[in-house]
Amino acid sequence: MVTYSESGVDINLEEVTVSKLAEKLSPTLKNRDIITDSGHFAALVKMGNKAIAMSTDGVGSKILVAKMMEKYDTVGIDCIAMVVNDILCVGAEPIALVDYLAVEKPDPEIASQIAEGLAKGAELSNIAIIGGETASLPEIVNDFDLAGCGIGFVDIDDIITGEEIEENDILIGIESNGIHSNGLSLARKALLEDAQFNVNDKIPNTNLIVGEELLKPTEIYVKPIINLLKNHNFNIKGLVHITGGGFNNLKRLKKDVGFEIENLPEPHEIFKLIYKQNVALEEMYTVFNMGIGFVVIVNEEESQEVINILSKDCNAYKIGKVNSNKGKIKIKTFENVEIEY
Repeated sequence: MVTYSESGVDINLEEVTVSKLAEKLSPTLKNRDIITDSGHFAALVKMGNKAIAMSTDGVGSKILVAKMMEKYDTVGIDCIAMVVNDILCVGAEPIALVDYLAVEKPDPEIASQIAEGLAKGAELSNIAIIGGETASLPEIVNDFDLAGCGIGFVDIDDIITGEEIEENDILIGIESNGIHSNGLSLARKALLEDAQFNVNDKIPNTNLIVGEELLKPTEIYVKPIINLLKNHNFNIKGLVHITGGGFNNLKRLKKDVGFEIENLPEPHEIFKLIYKQNVALEEMYTVFNMGIGFVVIVNEEESQEVINILSKDCNAYKIGKVNSNKGKIKIKTFENVEIEY
């Protein structure tokens, strides 16, 4: 079986590494009025009757696919999407972002294409890119790396942390447009290294190009989520960005409940192709978004109305519910086999 670890990404080792960082850095939290605990999608700092939400993220090894395709005008969208979607998860509206571009050697043409994506991502998320840093690091960086740090604002009374989630609440899924910007190391190993697909090859029995599907920019969920939060009076209990770690991201909100997922969409062809390269079902659902990029958690009474509102801007529907199986996630897979972890 091909695993994420074999592709060079050891999630367990990453968790230990993060815990070591947090152990040394957590004492700094006493310096300011910090609201959220470490591990949430975005951090919150109290400022009067409002809070500043902050998040930082990057594009990851999707950059290597961009290099293979010689197409760099979408990775900026990924950079912004990964940051603003996380900011949404505490109920905050993204406002601004600064980017960090580290390069092996400056290339004005590539930089121009990257900027196109950043500008498009800013337009889609209605934020301003207010500054940034470009660093030439020839002995540290190969090609380039792109990351961003964003901020948003939320009224103190409107913060959403997931603490109110309870049994029988409904999971509303919003569809992804594909692989987004997570799990690309596993996808590249399975498809481009082991199966020796070329990025310009078609996915068998389709007209889809492998590289184009891998490079599709991450969906930005600002419009539907902000419309839901600002223009309607629902009791939104949780907001979850399904990124690296797949549906394990649900556990970041509340650990003493379980989640049962039974109505996922048919996976995109790119996921099916990866799965066919000897990747286990459980690995697929703990690495990739498998067709759902964002989850909204509400009580059952309000769920259909929330779905109706979201469906004006995106494909949204009930995918499951909260149960009492503490810390466990049960998923009915596209192979009609249930997995639990």
